[in-house]
Amino acid sequence: MGVITSQKITTFYEKYKAIDVTFSREIIQVTGLVTQQVYLKAGSDFWPCVIYSGSFQGAKVAANTQSGLINKLQATNNSISLRFCFKTPDRDAPVTFFVSARVAGYAPYGGSKDVALFNLQYTQRPPDDLIEIIGRVLDANVSSAKRKEERIILIPDTIRKLKIIAKEAAVFIQGVPRRCMFRDISFSGAKIIMVGVAKFLVNREAALRVDFDDPRESFLIKGTFVRSEAVEGRKDLIALAIEFTGPVPMGYKVRLNEYFGSKTEGRGEAPAVETPPPAKTQAEPQKEPENTDSADAAE
Repeated sequence: MGVITSQKITTFYEKYKAIDVTFSREIIQVTGLVTQQVYLKAGSDFWPCVIYSGSFQGAKVAANTQSGLINKLQATNNSISLRFCFKTPDRDAPVTFFVSARVAGYAPYGGSKDVALFNLQYTQRPPDDLIEIIGRVLDANVSSAKRKEERIILIPDTIRKLKIIAKEAAVFIQGVPRRCMFRDISFSGAKIIMVGVAKFLVNREAALRVDFDDPRESFLIKGTFVRSEAVEGRKDLIALAIEFTGPVPMGYKVRLNEYFGSKTEGRGEAPAVETPPPAKTQAEPQKEPENTDSADAAE
């Protein structure tokens, strides 16, 4: 995680404090939650639990009711603490902290007689670490909707700031990887340059692989080639716009949102983006390359 100001943390808290986040496998991976190190603490005793969902005001956790937890809650007047543990790429040791809460109620989980879902209400504002970690995810989700069509032009400077590993860019067509170069990317799609013939590729399904460094992450996003453009001076190359049709990974959204945020804060620089014209669903007619042998056409 990059440097974040106390003002930004306060903004996260005020904007997203009531939004509940379900801790799916993807959210666990993006936030770095260490699930084995999450506990409930009542009095001086600890109980393992599983976080089902949470906000900046409370959480829902699943825990065993046959372990003495219910009796302990009665003794502590439903006072409890929830221990979080996150592994973040910019810190050597995991980030751990407790959040004080009260148990507002509980009910059997999934019809089980031994496991219950506990509704915890925080009795104070959670630590800044939690607000920062969850806030980044929530902010990326909101930004991906608001800035869906804003394209980031991938010049050397933006590639460096985004930490994209450009040399490993690839697009998969019917599962076969093809080398490509990025021209721009966005929350909703990308434009690439590759060897090929437009009439064989436009309207075809594909999957774009985007690799990032520090930390190393790779995302494969399904999409469709929606239009093509000629590459000046290169009859064997074409520029293809791909529109994402599959789920866009949360980690990818966070990466792009971090870039937009870094460019609009501080010195107030405008990000290197471009708002595209309305997308065309069909490729404009164009002549086939004279040397089709060098075009490496699909199929």
